[in-house]
Amino acid sequence: MVTSPVVNTYPLSSYTFGTKEPKMEKDTSVADRLARMKVNYMKEGMRTSVEAILLVQEHNHPHILLLQIGNTFCKLPGGRLKPWRKCKLAANSPSLQPNWQIGECVATWWRPNFETIMYPYCPPHITKPKECKKLYVIHLSEREYFAVPKNLKLLAVPLFELYDNVQRYGPVISTIPQQLSRFQFNMIHT
Repeated sequence: MVTSPVVNTYPLSSYTFGTKEPKMEKDTSVADRLARMKVNYMKEGMRTSVEAILLVQEHNHPHILLLQIGNTFCKLPGGRLKPWRKCKLAANSPSLQPNWQIGECVATWWRPNFETIMYPYCPPHITKPKECKKLYVIHLSEREYFAVPKNLKLLAVPLFELYDNVQRYGPVISTIPQQLSRFQFNMIHT
């Protein structure tokens, strides 16, 4: 019998949250972002980005930590990997080193063109995709400190709210519950 990988989830109340300087968006619109992506692609090639799936629990149910921009747009923590840099999910301050571990890659999404649509596969006729985005489960320890930019809000969203909710969360975030279905959640109460 094959056993499912286990993810320990701790209560949201066991984490500490603070603020840090605002993280300003480089673009004022989606069109501006795609135009900047095209310029960067011409200089550096395909964009590679990573996003973190941070799991906590509330009411004995897994929740994902999302960053909310304004009142409607949500995103996973993460960002672009420059071609010359290694993957790094860590605190900016040496005094606040996190005690988490990067776990399994649960999804890879592809952007075939300079458009908003992404696919969970690279279409066979695309030989030069414009972006590759990978989502990783992050194994959190029992206690962590999260510093959230002042212009963003951190939300703990239950899996049942994300499930099949493309209208609110988009195709990448709304499929996370399916991607996590192979994991067993160990709800640890402190």
